[in-house]
Amino acid sequence: MNWENRKVLVTGAGGFIGSHLCEDLVRLGADVTALVHYNSQNSNGWLDHSIHKEQLHLVAGDITDAGFVDTLIQGMDTVFHLAALIAIPYSYVAPDSYIQTNIIGTTNVLKAVRRYENRRLLHTSTSEVYGSAQYVPINEAHPLQGQSPYSASKIGADMMADAYYRSFNVPVTTIRPFNTFGPRQSTRAVIPTIITQCLKKQTINLGSLTPTRDMNYVKNTTSGFIAAAQNDKVIGETINFGSGREISISDLAALIARLCDNDCNIIQEDARKRPEKSEVERLLADHTKATELLNWHPETSLEDGLTKTIEWFSENLHKYETGKYVI
Repeated sequence: MNWENRKVLVTGAGGFIGSHLCEDLVRLGADVTALVHYNSQNSNGWLDHSIHKEQLHLVAGDITDAGFVDTLIQGMDTVFHLAALIAIPYSYVAPDSYIQTNIIGTTNVLKAVRRYENRRLLHTSTSEVYGSAQYVPINEAHPLQGQSPYSASKIGADMMADAYYRSFNVPVTTIRPFNTFGPRQSTRAVIPTIITQCLKKQTINLGSLTPTRDMNYVKNTTSGFIAAAQNDKVIGETINFGSGREISISDLAALIARLCDNDCNIIQEDARKRPEKSEVERLLADHTKATELLNWHPETSLEDGLTKTIEWFSENLHKYETGKYVI
């Protein structure tokens, strides 16, 4: 597929994955409109620091406003929908916000794509919708289980995407990333939480240490988005993008400490733990479908990705408040 001058919209563009995806699309030659969440500081999130900022059409707004979304999507060829509330701990505090943004906001995008018959919509899901693994590796047929308000809202969004495909033939593909990590990620995520503490002190404060996760470097994830957008065989499909390797939180912390050359002590804090029935104990991706349909595979390993991520955080540590529990 030739991306040159193709009109592309990325929602959630100022965030961690969205900012990387915008830059990848610009490098491919796409004409990228980047939707960031409106705020009084006129901040474009991580895109304010991007070397490609001047090549983007930056727009501030809110996907919960149906009229705004409708106007924005008109004339676009491809829509990458990443805008969402994603913090699991905050979803316990403000679940209604997750319904508004993740379900209603996604429905606004679906309605507009249906109306304007855009060529493709890539909708972003999450591995959290699977809940604790009932079998591993987890393929796309695995049952869904909402173990937090966040995951329940994403299941709702995924089902709306599937319904619009089946009911109205909207050309949507649901991208289901496992635990993506890399430069720019918030300390709401576990890897930045570990790295920022490792770089500044001798202790790492964490919640539960026994759960396992499938950690996938951000460039592996964004290459999956782009591969899916280029292939009509995955319209109406849900596609896992994960590394196919699991690691416990305790082993992950030990690995990062070694890479940081810091013999840190790991301390569990009850305040950082999820409610017992809400904790997802095990996630491990089966990415066979992505490999077979898209010839996709994760090119960057966990160790190489962590090395790149640690290097970035070392240079940008002043942008983070170390040790504070961020929900």
